[in-house]
Amino acid sequence: MSDAFLGYLLALGALLCFTSGILVTKVAASRINLGLGFLIATTTNVVFSGLAFLVQLGLRPEGLQWNAHAFWIFVAAGIFATYFGRWFFYEAVVRFGPAKASIFQVSSPLFTALMAWLLLGERLGPLVVAGMVLTIAGLMLVSYKPGFFAGRDPAAEEGVKRPAPGYLPQSILVLGLGSSLAYAVGNFLRGSAVRDWNEPVLGGFLGAACGLLLHLAFTPEKRELLQRLRAASRSGVWLYALLGTFTISGQILGIGAMRYIPMSIATLLTLCTPILVFPLSHLLFKNQEDITPVVLGGTALTLLGIFIIVMR
Repeated sequence: MSDAFLGYLLALGALLCFTSGILVTKVAASRINLGLGFLIATTTNVVFSGLAFLVQLGLRPEGLQWNAHAFWIFVAAGIFATYFGRWFFYEAVVRFGPAKASIFQVSSPLFTALMAWLLLGERLGPLVVAGMVLTIAGLMLVSYKPGFFAGRDPAAEEGVKRPAPGYLPQSILVLGLGSSLAYAVGNFLRGSAVRDWNEPVLGGFLGAACGLLLHLAFTPEKRELLQRLRAASRSGVWLYALLGTFTISGQILGIGAMRYIPMSIATLLTLCTPILVFPLSHLLFKNQEDITPVVLGGTALTLLGIFIIVMR
């Protein structure tokens, strides 16, 4: 098996994990609010990846070969991706709705490619660039919702306590691009670290642990968290724990993929969740997602772009 083929398999595995996580979120969000659910999922990220690393360490014949430089790069990746990336993204979701927040995410591979080219000399051929452009254009069409260029989404803000004026960025452009850049920096750091230190499971654990610590450090009303958790729906807690298992598994597989294929391509392939989420949501949730001609056209463009990238 070639390194490139292994990289694509790992990226496909990450895509399936992230898709499963999104579908679980659709059910879990109706039982527990997103803020508490995020804490449950992130805690599960840490526990699951920590246990996976201990099992991995016990099964392999050689011990851990320490690399302090890569260790701290993985930690920094957690700061950017697991904390800042999610913070910007969820703020955008709350203020402007999921459609507007999600459409900015597809620009993340472009930023990752730019950083990899400038800092690591990673070059992409013309066919790969063309495939990326087609894929991103297709994902934007699939994610686009009518009213994207309108003002705030009233439904997204219903029941949300507004912060003091000026406390948080008010622009969807600032929040959306902030999330995309944070994820891009995190992915670039992970890709750099795993090429020097082939420890994707440990890298996933370090990022998740760092993100959880920052989340707890900057979350107000910490004393109420345990009380809210005790009062929460048991089924909701288990669903968010399942979500955490899917997301950290996807992160680990994505980190592993970046060792064998260009970072931007690995990141792009794992972002192709809409082309799976839309038909599966239509099937599982009884037409809650509309499959329009625009969605079908975007899916076709995305698949064409992926085909060009893989078969170049």
